[in-house]
Amino acid sequence: MTVVTDLALTDVDLNGTELAGDGYHLRLARLTPEGECTWLARSPLAYLILDRESAEFFLRSRDTAFPGREIAELFGVSAGRLREQIDANILNQQGDQHRRLRQLVGPAFTPRAADRWRPAMREFIAQLWDALGDARSCEFVSAIAKPYPSLTIAAVLGAPLEDAPALHDWSSLVQRQFDIRALDSQVPEIERAVTEVYGYVEDLLNSRPARPGADLLTSLLTAEEAGDRLSHAECVNLVLNVIAGGIDTTQAQLSHAMRMFATHPGQWQALRARPGLVGPAVQEVLRAEPITPFTARICLRPIEHRGVLFPAGTIVAVCAERANREQDGEEFDITAARDERLLTFGAGPHFCLGANLARAELQEALTFLAPRMPDLALDGPAGLGGMEGIYGIDALPLRWS
Repeated sequence: MTVVTDLALTDVDLNGTELAGDGYHLRLARLTPEGECTWLARSPLAYLILDRESAEFFLRSRDTAFPGREIAELFGVSAGRLREQIDANILNQQGDQHRRLRQLVGPAFTPRAADRWRPAMREFIAQLWDALGDARSCEFVSAIAKPYPSLTIAAVLGAPLEDAPALHDWSSLVQRQFDIRALDSQVPEIERAVTEVYGYVEDLLNSRPARPGADLLTSLLTAEEAGDRLSHAECVNLVLNVIAGGIDTTQAQLSHAMRMFATHPGQWQALRARPGLVGPAVQEVLRAEPITPFTARICLRPIEHRGVLFPAGTIVAVCAERANREQDGEEFDITAARDERLLTFGAGPHFCLGANLARAELQEALTFLAPRMPDLALDGPAGLGGMEGIYGIDALPLRWS
């Protein structure tokens, strides 16, 4: 058996310019790992897992964990509210504690639970569209992609809708705890955002018993299974997780969806002509442009896989972008038959709790926008973000006839 450190592997810098914008798909597609381990490459901080079989193995393994604490230590985040949130984040929970939290909050994130919010989603997207008036162009991120999931999460939580802009700003900053470039330069700003959102969530939860409603806050406060209840601290941290993980991500995925359709006019026309394709359209967007192209895992103990030994403490970066495209290829086609298994939302114990809500938001947005934006096209270059953390779009100028 060969130790992974002894292998001659192709080097890829995840923070380099070679993995920026559209170029990153081409770079990964042309990547030819050296030696016998064609499913492995190496970056400065992690080993890249490049095929679906191995990606699912590391994501599903109970001998791996998300390395949130280890990354925090690398950047000196050892105290304060940010470190408190990292330690409490459900992504960083393992074993019985993780299973317990998932079982208690799972009913609030089922497909049926997500469907309850579809009328609100339709109302929000319609309001944002009406605000454009008779315009035939817009900067899509600021006009629709940014406020839409913020309003949705406010409604889901039972928070005042006027708080949606603040929720977005907090989400964008708190989410950067997973962005190594941000951790190198923005820790004070992230710390401030975490502190502010902790106070906000505390106030929301404290006010909820006096006016319960059909919202997530009430569901979490009353969540119970076999006599077990969420503690107040657990409720606070789960709500913070929803704010951090449910806004910036959907903004990025919807922006990428519209960018892909703007550059594939035949696909947009197909969706306009056949609204029933919205489900496959969302699936194809998630497959072709996952907004978390790389997901990190750390080996909790020595792991053997395909004749390679990964010592305890080894960090791997699972490449959802390559795993998603391995079988179905590089072409963006919403009418093609596809493998339903995607790694965009992860796999195994830490499969994304908010996946059903995110799918519903994307479906409702595309269903509304497709018939109203004929001849969709780019109206200038898109401002694409980096691969660290969430792969987002800063600006997306669009036009239509």
